[in-house]
Amino acid sequence: MASRLCMPSPVCLIENRDRKLVVHREALQLLSGIHQPVVVVAIVGLYRTGKSYLMNKLAGKNSGFNLGSTVQASTKGIWMWCVPYPGKPDQTLVLLDTEGLGDVEKGDAQNDSWIFALAVLLSSTLVYNSMGTIDQRAMDQLHYVTELTERIKSKSSPEEDSEVLEDSAEYVRFFPSFIWALRDFTLQLELYGKTCTEDEYLENALKLKEGNSREVQLFNLPRECIRLFFPTRKCFIFDRPTNRKNLHHLEEMEEDELEPEFVEQARQFCRHVYRTSKPKTIPGGHIVTGRLLANLVETYVDTIRSGGVPCMENAVLALAQIENSAAVLDATARYEELMDQKLQLPTETLQELLGIHAKCEDGALQVFMARAFKDDKQQFQAELMRALDQKKEAYCHMNVLESSKCCKALLARLSKELEDRIHKAFYSRPGGYRDYFNDVKNITVRYHQEPGKGVMADAELQQFFKGKEDVGRAILQSDEALTEKEKEAQDAKARAEAAEREKEIQKQQQAALEQKLEDQRRSHEANIQYLKEKMERDREKLLEEQNKMMDSKLREQKAMLDAGFQKRADELNEQIGQLRRESENVRKPSWISSILDAASLVLPGVFGKAVGVLSNLLGRI
Repeated sequence: MASRLCMPSPVCLIENRDRKLVVHREALQLLSGIHQPVVVVAIVGLYRTGKSYLMNKLAGKNSGFNLGSTVQASTKGIWMWCVPYPGKPDQTLVLLDTEGLGDVEKGDAQNDSWIFALAVLLSSTLVYNSMGTIDQRAMDQLHYVTELTERIKSKSSPEEDSEVLEDSAEYVRFFPSFIWALRDFTLQLELYGKTCTEDEYLENALKLKEGNSREVQLFNLPRECIRLFFPTRKCFIFDRPTNRKNLHHLEEMEEDELEPEFVEQARQFCRHVYRTSKPKTIPGGHIVTGRLLANLVETYVDTIRSGGVPCMENAVLALAQIENSAAVLDATARYEELMDQKLQLPTETLQELLGIHAKCEDGALQVFMARAFKDDKQQFQAELMRALDQKKEAYCHMNVLESSKCCKALLARLSKELEDRIHKAFYSRPGGYRDYFNDVKNITVRYHQEPGKGVMADAELQQFFKGKEDVGRAILQSDEALTEKEKEAQDAKARAEAAEREKEIQKQQQAALEQKLEDQRRSHEANIQYLKEKMERDREKLLEEQNKMMDSKLREQKAMLDAGFQKRADELNEQIGQLRRESENVRKPSWISSILDAASLVLPGVFGKAVGVLSNLLGRI
């Protein structure tokens, strides 16, 4: 299937069937066919608040996601629409329209919480859609955000007694950016008698109250969760698009039939989403493709159905196993593809084959490094090295066989007349040995002149000579034109030449062994270099993640100080200090060098390196 997918209409990705979540296999297959990075925009909110209309606008359509036209909720489960990302042909926009929360007919708050949690887990931009203003009622309706740590775990074994809000930095690593869309907003945007922006309106609504009473805690909790879990947040207000009577015809109405203010607000919303939404990533900064997203969907829903809580760490580890195994297969297939394109058997020398192998191995490593992630112990890279080495040896063996075949065929053709003369006893006469010797010499000269014999040229010629030793000796001994002394001299000369040829072949075999060992050394160094470059990229992603968390903590600390929450600001200061120490550790050269040293012992073909490292270790004792 093509890596870029454009769906004509949405499909159900996760169905809410009898209050149980079920993944649609057909939708997973469509998603798995997308090999590009995906930008995932999910929308959540109360039922019948116009979520689907906004998603249709993001898809560039008037219709697609079902708007419905009654007071009953229309969307059930989570629906998906994969469309081209405007202005970014190397990415795919995945739109997720979720089942309306708080549907009285459904009456299942737990199901709503899972829908909300899945939207958070799967998206890179989360849109929360609500009606009217941000008041306490709106905050109460967003209680799902306070339950996220009950529905999502960042690590498989969190520390005991860890507080929810203190762990928010871990969630920031993979939580989406947040947009609050306020529909049918009728108030003037003012704060304290002055005009304000939409974002200022949102931040004011998220201000905390001082105090420790139960009432204050309930007031602050959803606001603090939003502030900590979603440090990147934005607000958009929307006027009513048309009069109430026309609302159920919204899909059929052209833009010039809608309220101009609403049309412009919708355009600004779409422009912001297109401009700021980033590809979905998982902890470590690894970019998610459609194929990876499909695996995540399946993993999360399976966990929920089994009564568990989705864990990002476990999901990433499971994903890494799947992806890294596939990366080995992809890289091996790429190696074979390149070798079949570039290699013409037989090669004149082993070095020629090894040179082609090196280039094809380089191409395979690029494929592997592009797909693999969290191969912390280089298990899969070592597996790839062994696989490529086996493939190389197979090509070397085929090269030997093809060369032997060519050489034998050439010698059979060149020696046809010689064989006929031997069969007819042409050389069994006085002076016959001299004629035999000259004919063999002529065959040798012509043999050496022929191109394309390959690596077995000398070895097959030697085998040819060995096959003629008894015949040559018999012709020599029966030649009455030679004295016994001359016969002995000729026999000694023939033996010496045979020994010299054998010695030369042994030298070639030794040289071939040394070339293969040198190729293993080169391969090992190339793998280490590729690993180093990948780790440098991974370090940049990790530092970017940590900087993102640091920025969110610093902003929140400032807000707490400005609001007079000194204790909370001090707690944040400790977390900021810990993040700084972690970043400093990641920046140290040893962060990479220690892993490279360990990898040098794990990756194949490193016996010399292992001895060197062992010597260094012993020298430190």
